[in-house]
Amino acid sequence: MGRPGRPRPAVLRKGTAMSEHVRMWIGGSWVDAESGATFEATSPSSGEVIGTVPEGDRADARRAIEAAARAQPGWAARSAFDRAGVLRRVAEVIDGRRDMLADALSLDQGKPRRAEALDEVEELIAYMEMAAADATRAEGLLPPSVDPAKRVLLQRVPRGVVAVISPWNWPYTMPAELLAPAIAYGNAVVWVPAPTTSICAVRLAECLEAADLPPGVVNLVTGPGPVVGDEIAANPGTQAVGFIGSIATGHTVAARAAGKELLLEMGGNGPLVVLEDADLDRAVEATMTACFLNAGQSCTAGERILVHEAVRDDFVARLVEAVARIRVGDPFDDRTTMGPLNNEPTAAKTERHVAQAVEAGATLLAGGARVPEHGSDLFFAPTVLDGVTHDMEIAREETFGPVAPISAIASEQEANDLVNASPYGLLAAVFTADLRRGLRFAESVRTGWVNINEGTNYWESHLPFGGRAGSRSGVGRVGGRFSMDRLTELKTIVIA
Repeated sequence: MGRPGRPRPAVLRKGTAMSEHVRMWIGGSWVDAESGATFEATSPSSGEVIGTVPEGDRADARRAIEAAARAQPGWAARSAFDRAGVLRRVAEVIDGRRDMLADALSLDQGKPRRAEALDEVEELIAYMEMAAADATRAEGLLPPSVDPAKRVLLQRVPRGVVAVISPWNWPYTMPAELLAPAIAYGNAVVWVPAPTTSICAVRLAECLEAADLPPGVVNLVTGPGPVVGDEIAANPGTQAVGFIGSIATGHTVAARAAGKELLLEMGGNGPLVVLEDADLDRAVEATMTACFLNAGQSCTAGERILVHEAVRDDFVARLVEAVARIRVGDPFDDRTTMGPLNNEPTAAKTERHVAQAVEAGATLLAGGARVPEHGSDLFFAPTVLDGVTHDMEIAREETFGPVAPISAIASEQEANDLVNASPYGLLAAVFTADLRRGLRFAESVRTGWVNINEGTNYWESHLPFGGRAGSRSGVGRVGGRFSMDRLTELKTIVIA
């Protein structure tokens, strides 16, 4: 298909009637689905239609895989420093478009522009700059040979074509965790974003194009995950699969991608432990971020707040007071600190988990219901539940909504046992004044990351992040150079 021309970036805001038709980016061209099918993009904060998006199918996904396969050898042949230069240009383009990208994020995903959206754009820039630096550090080895007349080279080489399937909760930084290092190391990418944040994905692809990324190195295919996502996971034309999203979908992706290299970042339920010697003000502040950042829609959200019975009443009173200061509303209002949930399934699950907990005996201290008066049915009041027991659905599953479910514990050992009994193993946090207790807890719980005196939603993008082996939280590590193990492979060269 021919190149229909570069789409004109539009600045869209809640309350406008503006709508646009966006396109997929395949082989360096902006194209529609071969079938001509489209779906509507709507703003979660207003319900307004903000655009129409190509509904790609398997034929479109295969077209993108073919474009990536054509582009990858030439891209891999360029020097690491050359690829790093391109990524630095991408970062510069993003920096110049930060307002437009933040607007798209607030409109398409629902994040408060000032409180959260601009921060995600800033982190996106950091991912690109970090990948540019890491591109030049993919070093090999010179191991000895048994034959003194031979020399052995171990070289880091790209996997080939990497399939990337990304979620809607962080529609810039989550794909960047995979896209940026994948192309830094010489791979080409076929990217399927979550349908509910397709506008954000197009805006990011526009930045890649404006930075003169060679055609076909990254290809964007929009459409339903069970169709286009399934195709890029299973198709033999992709050699590795990077996925960030739910556990159920991740297991499906892993099964369909059998035999390929996998990098899967899946769910968690963020246990946050407050021991009796904790600094309660600090613990409450961290819990606020853990439970209500991005309206609770984070894989590291604090979804189990385990508080020692000796300080529970004090902690709960301080938390309820803090929650009352959250301002829910229009993402474009600078005073807003929490926006809507992104989609109806997430809102319905949050509603169901809260109702089931209350019915089973938990005490509702704040929120607990939708607040559609803010603009749509996807707004949910920040919620505090006390007396949550470990058999309740809200304690056993990933809610992904703005809820702080509080359970009492009698000891550090009980907290440790509860964390290790969970099927999740992504991230945990503990608050204590005793560093020895904190380290003991951190070393004994089976999670991939532990924060001591910091909340569950704290991470640094250059550090290795992922679930522990044997848990439902994924395999492999994203984060700076630590994704190299999955996005490259060792090639052995013996010289006689």
